[in-house]
Amino acid sequence: MATKQHFLLFAAAAMLLLLSSGATATAVEYCNKGRGYPVKVSGVEVVPDPVVRGEPATFKISAYTDKNITTGKLVIDVAYFIFHVHSETHNFCDETSCPATGEFVLASKQTLPSFTPPGSYTLTMKLLGDSNEELTCISFGFSIGFATPIAII
Repeated sequence: MATKQHFLLFAAAAMLLLLSSGATATAVEYCNKGRGYPVKVSGVEVVPDPVVRGEPATFKISAYTDKNITTGKLVIDVAYFIFHVHSETHNFCDETSCPATGEFVLASKQTLPSFTPPGSYTLTMKLLGDSNEELTCISFGFSIGFATPIAII
């Protein structure tokens, strides 16, 4: 019983910390739920949430691996509702410290154009190793809000 109480206390403290820091947990799904990917994703953080058009947004993906990843690429696809709207590919080592082993964070900062339609988007990210083997594949949703209005005096 003490273990359950400790767990509940830890969970409550973690939630309080998340709420007080302004961070919002983003739900993540693996592309193939039954596959044992060598890279496990433990969380995604999107700041600000929702993303504001025309202003910088940071996407942070926390992950873990037993492998020693020295090269690879990130393939990112974005859909607006059901429509594919954007693709890009990044060098893995440009997004995190290489070699990556154990816990690591992929971080990307982007400013979306001010004409980006507000709404719900889905981002799918594949991490491919040096011989194009799929090390992980995740999908998560994020929202884009309206640009901050400019006050006219």
